[in-house]
Amino acid sequence: MREAYETQLAQIDIALVAMADLVGTAIRGATDALLADDLAIAELVIAGDTEINKLNADVEEISMLIAALQAPMATDLRLVMGAIRMSGSFERMGDLAVHIAKQVRLRYPNPSIPAELSDTFEKMGKAASKIVEQAGEVIATRNTGLADDMKKYDDILDDLHRELFSVVLSPDWAHGVEAAIDVTLLSRFYERFGDHAVSVARRVIQIVTGEPYSK
Repeated sequence: MREAYETQLAQIDIALVAMADLVGTAIRGATDALLADDLAIAELVIAGDTEINKLNADVEEISMLIAALQAPMATDLRLVMGAIRMSGSFERMGDLAVHIAKQVRLRYPNPSIPAELSDTFEKMGKAASKIVEQAGEVIATRNTGLADDMKKYDDILDDLHRELFSVVLSPDWAHGVEAAIDVTLLSRFYERFGDHAVSVARRVIQIVTGEPYSK
């Protein structure tokens, strides 16, 4: 009985790490599609969201079964309850990558962003990819020290988001209102992506230390 219980707990971690890997693939693909105006890559990102959603449902199901049948306590209880929140965060991160890909599809064959902003969005994509990679590592290793490094990448995303917001509000902006809205939304998707990754790391800290979760 105990062995089955431990297996179920391990399955939660495995599924969460798998979600992090899939979300990382999604945000890299969405960024590649955005920078290259590549509809084929965008469609792969959109289709791939199904697997992320399935893993989210799996984590919820396993966690609820453990909570109902095993009466977990202490660290195990924090893991079971935290896993539902973490899988939800990963699911939303996958959705944000899909939003970027769908923007590419919406504007295709025209560019989704002005050419002079490609470098900024490339930086956002790299920071987003790195932060979700570290989120998966935090779950796999319980190395809470990585959370500080993740915050660094979240700060990069926040700074770039503010930078882009300033660009589209500048009197020098020459691409019109529609393009300004597109850039602002895309930037917001990356910024929220980072926020969810940090939320995952903080949940792991709560599981490991027992300290109350804080946003």
